[in-house]
Amino acid sequence: MISLEDMGKKAKQAARSMAQVSGSQKNSFLSHLAGELHRQEGRILAANQLDIEAGRKAGMSAALIDRLLLNEKRIAAMAADLLSLMEMPDPVGQIIEQKRMANGLQIRRQRVPLGVVAAIYEARPNVTVDISGLAIKSGNVVLLRGGKETLKSNQTLVEIIQESARFCELPDHVVQFIDDPDRGFVNQLVKLDQYIDILIPRGGNHLQDFCKREATMPVMLGGIGICHLFVDESADLERSVDVVFNAKVQRPSVCNALDTVLVHEKVAKQFLPVMVQELHAAGVSFRLDEMSQKILGLNPNLGLEPALDGDFDREWLALILGVKIVNGLDQALEHIWSHSTFHSDGILTENKENANQFLAAVDSAAVYVNASTRFTDGSQFGLGGEVAISTQRLHARGPIGLEGLTTYKWIVEGDYTVRP
Repeated sequence: MISLEDMGKKAKQAARSMAQVSGSQKNSFLSHLAGELHRQEGRILAANQLDIEAGRKAGMSAALIDRLLLNEKRIAAMAADLLSLMEMPDPVGQIIEQKRMANGLQIRRQRVPLGVVAAIYEARPNVTVDISGLAIKSGNVVLLRGGKETLKSNQTLVEIIQESARFCELPDHVVQFIDDPDRGFVNQLVKLDQYIDILIPRGGNHLQDFCKREATMPVMLGGIGICHLFVDESADLERSVDVVFNAKVQRPSVCNALDTVLVHEKVAKQFLPVMVQELHAAGVSFRLDEMSQKILGLNPNLGLEPALDGDFDREWLALILGVKIVNGLDQALEHIWSHSTFHSDGILTENKENANQFLAAVDSAAVYVNASTRFTDGSQFGLGGEVAISTQRLHARGPIGLEGLTTYKWIVEGDYTVRP
């Protein structure tokens, strides 16, 4: 029988030791784990196949199946991220600023681990490795609670992570996993503020709202992405189709995939038919506002359907794209402010003034000029992976890598100095 309080106590004890583990020891773990992912690939894929089969029997959507799927390429990417992480500077002990006061005191701000990080996540088993690697590199301890749909995959991955941690003589219980899918454990976990320093929920609105409402420890929110690209009248239209295609089609089931394309009315007749032809050939269907309906018409066989109430407030996570025509930059900005979750939004333009206005006006965690929203990712940003993508304004925003898993303390050194 799982005792979360016992797990919390063990995690807190491990965190005291992890703060003192050397950078070379942490890097040895990352290197060893990357090698084990390759060596034990067959074991991982066999466990993942059990989850896939169970998901299909349960009627899971194609988008969710894609999120939980592991294959050779994705395992190789997980291992590569660990090796990239190994090459990055250890944030623990880094000096953010320092100064010498008139009274002789030497004061500095220095990075330290957050402590015990609890993560609740759904579907994607690669998150198990990402969070474990980033947490250990940044001197933290983790409590993991994955979704029931990836239980077999996560159990296997955690066993491999724990084996690597023991091999590299990291503190006991540096990575723990709640392997019982009973929802009651989530209800308990969010109340363990005595042991958990920060909670990271990675999942849909329901999970985010639940943690925000019920958790008694700080919560790092984010990961819900209603993402936009605005095609300005000055944009290179041929290349813009390529960017929209990439943002929507490359991996539609993830949070940085495109949900709505906004098109300037002056280029809509030229741009939209070409865009629709390219994307529909890849299986995309469209939800059209009234103005785009006048240009494209409605034809379900071609994926052309009217946008219904609430469609522009949906994170599709599928091969569906909202389409809206706007009369200019100001209307595009107004739509984004009204419908975005402030995850990833961008403009396609050759007008530098419009680009700068867009960058200044859009307060998303990642704002793009002439690039796909699919780049909002810890690996793509050179962070060595991510534990989450935060849309909050406190502590850290966007992909949360090593630095986002640290806080700081003040170090004050004197010469038996007293305050007058």
